[in-house]
Amino acid sequence: MKSALSDFVYEKKGIYGILHVIILLLSLFLIISISIDTFKNLPFLTQGSYLKIQLWICTFFIFDFILEFFLSHRKLHYLRTHFVFLIISIPYINIFDYYHVAFSPEIRYFLRFIPLIRGGYALAIVVGWLSYNKASSLFTSYLTMLLATVYFSSLIFFVLEHKVNPLVPDYGEALWWAFMDVTTVGSNIYAVTVTGKVLSVLLAALGMMMFPIFTVYVTSLVQKANLDKKEYLQQTSDNSVSAGRSTQTQTETNP
Repeated sequence: MKSALSDFVYEKKGIYGILHVIILLLSLFLIISISIDTFKNLPFLTQGSYLKIQLWICTFFIFDFILEFFLSHRKLHYLRTHFVFLIISIPYINIFDYYHVAFSPEIRYFLRFIPLIRGGYALAIVVGWLSYNKASSLFTSYLTMLLATVYFSSLIFFVLEHKVNPLVPDYGEALWWAFMDVTTVGSNIYAVTVTGKVLSVLLAALGMMMFPIFTVYVTSLVQKANLDKKEYLQQTSDNSVSAGRSTQTQTETNP
């Protein structure tokens, strides 16, 4: 029996499926690298290996864009709708490092997340293709993107706040802040830096926009369950009536 993933890769989307699965895996690798770097509090400029890794991954992202462009039947439409993903696939940090362009450590930290936007796009595509039900696909995609946003926001908040905010001594507190902020409940941790305050507002706004989707999804599940139950009862009733009529007919023909 074939799995949903094998059906997705080999039958449904062909080369596009394979490319996006590879992009997803590379993006996960980038996430792990950034997380380890953040947790160990390593200065980014000392991580030459990370620069090489990101360069090769961004190169593959650009290769994916070019290949899909030539495979597309509507090249102008593809270019117009996917151009932004070419822009975010460019290895900006490597270019700035090569030309010795100086930025603050905070800006360089933000630049490291640019290729992950491409990975998030691939993740949304993969989740959507693997979810055959439209409502389930929408719910899963939004949930995945919400959790990813919370995680990245907590990383950024930790990097910016833990040196100047006594309420953020470790990453666990930053993660707690992000989850409580996105639920709009709030926590006892408040931002000190300007970027942290902006993240607080953005996460709260994101939570207000996305949590109603969960309510709609649960409501659709309840309505579908009620409809299925009604159809089952109706079918059972029709079968009973048909069986009764059949028995009556046989009795009349065989007195």
